[in-house]
Amino acid sequence: MTSDAVSPASGAARAELAAVVASGFEWDARLRALPRGSSPRAAAVLILFGVLDAAPSVHDAQDAAVSRDLDVLLLARAQTLRAHPGQVAFPGGRIDPGDAGPVDAALREAREETGLDPAGVDVLGTLPEVPLEYSRHLVTPVLGWWRHPSPVRVVDEAESSAVFRAPVADLLSAAHRGVTVIHRDGQEWRGPAFEVAGHVVWGFTGILLDSLFDRLGWTESWDRTRELPLPE
Repeated sequence: MTSDAVSPASGAARAELAAVVASGFEWDARLRALPRGSSPRAAAVLILFGVLDAAPSVHDAQDAAVSRDLDVLLLARAQTLRAHPGQVAFPGGRIDPGDAGPVDAALREAREETGLDPAGVDVLGTLPEVPLEYSRHLVTPVLGWWRHPSPVRVVDEAESSAVFRAPVADLLSAAHRGVTVIHRDGQEWRGPAFEVAGHVVWGFTGILLDSLFDRLGWTESWDRTRELPLPE
């Protein structure tokens, strides 16, 4: 579908997303407890859901929480970037002085990174800020609905290696879920992860999706002991 029409199931998903914003959403304890560091820089990301027109989910469970045609926009960062190279992320970046705020910044960055037309995006609202200590950013997630999808692509190969629309039902499928494990300085860090479209979604983006899916009531039972290898 490339028009404003959506299936009843996808329309329900849009309503559920809007209700989360209206209800006073709070991130779970994992995200609220993240250290903010000193002098964080303001940033914003666009968490954009919509109706996938060409390649619906292969996940066909009858009791799936979401429609097979529901998707979320993701990109893979270029391997040459200094911060989070190669990781899958939401479109977004730093809030510039010329931006009116996080919504303006998230839409601008999404257009610059993926080529989408912001006119087709309905902004449902903003979610609480989340600190990203590694790169010293304080990130405002902007929740959106892709009312009128436009083509997306890698706009700048120095910034992104892939841009893709991930079926949400595939992300939620137990067959595509697991955890990544990092050992550093004698400590172990375990985080939720998803396999989709040949990518592993983990780290900051994985935690945001996991927390949001839990709050929406979309999460399906999955094996929290299954370890997914980190990308090289």
